[in-house]
Amino acid sequence: MAHPRFVDREAELAELRSRYERDDADLLVVYGRRRLGKSALVRESIRDRTDAVYWQATEETPDVQLADFVATASETYPVLDDVRRDWEALLRALGREDAVVVLDEFPYLVRSDDALPSKVQRVWDTALEDTGTTLVLVGSSISVMEEKVLDGGSPLYGRRTFALDLPPLGLRDASRFYPGDDPETVVESWAVFGGTPYYLRALDPSASLAENVRRHVLSEHGVLHNEPEFLLRTEFGIREPGTYYTVLRAIATGKRAANEIADFAGVDSNALGSYLSKLRRLRLVERDVPVTANPTATRKSRYRLTEPLFRFWFRYVYGQQGKLAQLGDDAYERLVDPTFPAYMGPMFEEVCRDALPSLIPKTYRGVGYWWHDGHELDVVGLASDGTLVVGECKYTSRAMTEGDLADLERAAAAVEWTPPGGGDPTRHYCCFCRSGFSEGLRAVAAERGDVSLFTPADVVAGPSE
Repeated sequence: MAHPRFVDREAELAELRSRYERDDADLLVVYGRRRLGKSALVRESIRDRTDAVYWQATEETPDVQLADFVATASETYPVLDDVRRDWEALLRALGREDAVVVLDEFPYLVRSDDALPSKVQRVWDTALEDTGTTLVLVGSSISVMEEKVLDGGSPLYGRRTFALDLPPLGLRDASRFYPGDDPETVVESWAVFGGTPYYLRALDPSASLAENVRRHVLSEHGVLHNEPEFLLRTEFGIREPGTYYTVLRAIATGKRAANEIADFAGVDSNALGSYLSKLRRLRLVERDVPVTANPTATRKSRYRLTEPLFRFWFRYVYGQQGKLAQLGDDAYERLVDPTFPAYMGPMFEEVCRDALPSLIPKTYRGVGYWWHDGHELDVVGLASDGTLVVGECKYTSRAMTEGDLADLERAAAAVEWTPPGGGDPTRHYCCFCRSGFSEGLRAVAAERGDVSLFTPADVVAGPSE
């Protein structure tokens, strides 16, 4: 089975294309972590257009970059051959043509010419803003795109008319690339490879998940074997990554509270904040708070890795390359298999949280998880109609029973939440389980309207169409 050429991104494509058709000028910013398909998205958006210039910058000198840009742009607009080799003059000339101009890898241009954002700002204010041109700035260096384009202190601040921080593909669209379409394989594939297009295209749909992991991640020759290390060193500009590696490994192995991470990494708790701040800015780490809490007021925090491949790599690959090489083809069975169900536990919880709005259709003011005073809930949805939807997730070989529902009800009773309209919430209980449910629990769910049971098949199916 061949990989699809391009999937999902319908909303993003529609937004970009609608901007190109406007009579007014647009300055669009497309950014986000590398490997997410930003370049593919923008190229797809201008496919079949005759007025578009797409150019991808390289890490070369400013003169070479300008010459390359002119060589590419003049294929569509020959008039540029007679324009001075200067960004302001070139963009002004393209503005007169109402062109769609895409500058991909914009951070490379900024690194070679730090004044470029100011030059673009000047030509935008003096010439482009009154034309029908569309200028699209694309970049993978989040820090550069924010500091030089988006933040309040950047020269281009206030000029952008649309910004897209591109996320990974969702589970449903990513599953088109996975090796097998049974629900458990889909969930387990997401837990390793996630929704990053570059990782998905490496997969062999005709091979098993274990073989794909063995070939692409565990093998020293695998295309993803050193991917996290490569991104941290080269793309994210972390020149001394040792402490960052240890922090990421701590989170990947279940140390989620700040004090746990600091103890594992041997980092002073006061210094840990700077490491977590940078990792959060790189979209590699996310801070969670109880879903009922105010994120700016609560001191309760837990951290998790946002990219499944990083979680898997820091748990099973980092620091074990020698053992992986020694075990060879047996590495998956010897190192991964024994603990993979435990690894899957929190990953399954995330899948269930993401699926909740389609499984229990409501308007939610927040979906997340919750903990307090020894109680913990894997899935919590705060619905605008006053319903507190709570769920327990089990990715084990044991079916859930009435006892699990009783535990869920006790934990839910400890949640303090006032619905938007005041009064007490109405509670709805959800049991998510890989291995199904006991006859007793199924009978309870059949009798009660406030209990729902979901297997991976329900979670993966998504909203009905």
